[in-house]
Amino acid sequence: MTENLLAVSGQQGQRILRLYHLYRLLIGFALVLLISSDLDGQLLEIAHVQLFRYASWVYLTLNIIAIASMHRTDHLLPIFTLAVCDVAQLSLLFYAAGGVPSGIGNLIIVAVAVANILLRGRIGIFIAAVASAGIIYLTFYLSISNAAVSNQYMQAGILGTLCFAAAFFVQGLSRRLRVSESLAEQRAGDVAHLEEFSALIIQRLHTGILVLDAQHRVLQANQAALSMIGCDTLIGKTLDPYFPALINLFEQWRNNPSLHSNPIQSTSGGAQLQPTFVTLQHNNNLQSLIFLEDSSLLSQQAQQLKLMSLGRLTAGIAHEIRNPLGAISHAAQLLQESPHLDTADKRLTQIIQDQSRRMNTVIENVLQLSRQRQAEPQLLDLTSWLTAFVSEFQSNAAANRLLHLTIKGRNLHTAMDPDQLDQVLMNLVENALRYSGKLNPQSQVWLHLYRHPRTQLPTLEVHDDGPGVSLDDRDSLFEPFFTTENKGTGLGLYISRELCESNQARLDFTPREGGGSCFRITFARPHTLSA
Repeated sequence: MTENLLAVSGQQGQRILRLYHLYRLLIGFALVLLISSDLDGQLLEIAHVQLFRYASWVYLTLNIIAIASMHRTDHLLPIFTLAVCDVAQLSLLFYAAGGVPSGIGNLIIVAVAVANILLRGRIGIFIAAVASAGIIYLTFYLSISNAAVSNQYMQAGILGTLCFAAAFFVQGLSRRLRVSESLAEQRAGDVAHLEEFSALIIQRLHTGILVLDAQHRVLQANQAALSMIGCDTLIGKTLDPYFPALINLFEQWRNNPSLHSNPIQSTSGGAQLQPTFVTLQHNNNLQSLIFLEDSSLLSQQAQQLKLMSLGRLTAGIAHEIRNPLGAISHAAQLLQESPHLDTADKRLTQIIQDQSRRMNTVIENVLQLSRQRQAEPQLLDLTSWLTAFVSEFQSNAAANRLLHLTIKGRNLHTAMDPDQLDQVLMNLVENALRYSGKLNPQSQVWLHLYRHPRTQLPTLEVHDDGPGVSLDDRDSLFEPFFTTENKGTGLGLYISRELCESNQARLDFTPREGGGSCFRITFARPHTLSA
C-alpha cells in the first residue's frame, strides 16, 4: 500500500530528494544569513523578530539532520514526515515574519509542489490541505493581534488555492511522466527481449555471420562462423591472420562490388565456403557484414540435377548396350563349348566372356547411380549402429580379415539414411581390406568414431595399413570411372561421396601418418532431420 503512494523511487527518487535537500539547505542558509546580518528587521515587517530568528536556526538545523539521515525514497513514512515538517516549519516562519507580505507563502507553495512530486494521490493532496489550512489559520491568528492583517485574507486564500493548484498540476504532470516512463521501460524490455531473441537466432543459424570494422577487426561473430573458421573466439581480434583468403576476397569486392566471389576453403579438409559481403554505415563508422554459406548444400542440389540428367542418359544407353552385350557373351559361351576349338581359341573366348562381364558390371553400377533413391534420413545413434555393423561384418568375414572399432565421446548422433550409410561404409571397408591385404598376410581396418574438436560434429575415420594413395592420384580419387586397378569400375568412391552428400555428410581422403590411407566421414548435425 505504501508503495502505491510513492510517486518515484529508486535512483530517480534519490536524485529528486537530493535536489530537495539542496533547495531547503540553501533556503536555511539564506534565512540564517539574513538574521545574522540584522537585515531581517529592515527588509521585512517582522511581527515576532525573536521567534523568526529562532525558527530560522531550527529550520537550518533540522534540514542538516534530514540531509544526513535521509538518503532513500523507498518508504512512505520518512518522506511524508519530511514534507509535513517542512510545511510546518515554513508555516511557523510565515507566522513569525508577519504573514503574506513576507513572501514566505511562496516557499510553502514550492514545498507542496516538491512533496507532490515524491508522493502521489490523496496523501499529496493532504500536504496541500495542511499548507493551505496553515496559511489561512495563521493569517486569521495574526489578524487578532494586528488589525492591519485583516486585509490579507484575499492574498491568504489565493496562496491556499495555489497550494492545491500546485498539488494537482504536479500530480497530473507526474502521472503523465510515470505513464511515459512505464511505456519506455516496457519498450526497452521488448527491445532487450527482441535483441536477445535475435542474438539466439543468429547464434543458431548455420550461416556464418561476421561484422568487421574498417581495420578488419571482428565486432560480432556467431558460432557457425567460428566453427567454419576454426577458432573459439574472434571478438576484438583482427581477422587477417585467421582467414587471409577471405580478407583477399573482401578487398577485391570492395574494389569491385559487382565481382562475384568464388568459394574458398576455410581450413585444410574443411568445407567450401561461399562468402557474401554487405557494407553498413553505423554512427559515421564504416562496418562490413560478411555471410559465410557452406556450399555443400548448393553442391548437393547441383549434384541431384546432374544425377537426374545422368540417369536419363545412362538409362537409354544401358538398354541399348546390354542387349548386344548379352548376345556377344552368349555367343562366346556357345563358341567355347564347341569341340573344334583349340586351347588358344578357347582362351580368346574366355577373354570375351570376362570383358563382357566387366562391361555388364560397369553398366549395373551406372544404372545403380542413376536409379539412386532419395535419401530418407533417420536419427541414428552412431555408437550402437557401428557396433552392430562391426559385429555383423566380423561374423561373416574370413579369419584373415579383421575390423577394429574405437569410440570416443558420448551422444554421437546424426541424421542419415541407415541403408545408404551401410552401403558407403561397406564400400570403404572392402576397399581398405583389399589394399591392406596387398602388404600384409592379415587384412586389418580400423574404424575411429569421435566428435571433432573444432566443428563438434560426429566424425568417422576408416584407416588401413595398405600402400596408400600416390600424390598424383589423390585429386582424382572421387572422380567417376577413375581406378588404379584393372578389375575396378572406378565408381565405388564416387557413389560413396554422392550418398554422403545426399545426407548432408562429407567424405574426404587424408593421408595416414606411417603409411596407409584414411577416409573421413563428417556427419551432419542431428537437428538437420527436423530442419
